[in-house]
Amino acid sequence: MKTISAADANRHFSRVLREVSQGEQITVVSRGRPVATIAPVPGPAAERRSARRLLLERLRNQPVAGARRWTRDELYDD
Repeated sequence: MKTISAADANRHFSRVLREVSQGEQITVVSRGRPVATIAPVPGPAAERRSARRLLLERLRNQPVAGARRWTRDELYDD
């Protein structure tokens, strides 16, 4: 995470936005104290990754249901 003063953030706001759009998270400080964080908005890709992680976690914790009594050839049988 990058840190920038409020004055520099104000002077170079276009550059700050460009860096954030490339994935950088920036903390703005005023008089040495953090006052804001500028971060990219999570997009559909981040939402999909999160949903996938939650689904896989839930599936790993579920007991196996039913026996697998088919072969690969039966699975792809026309």
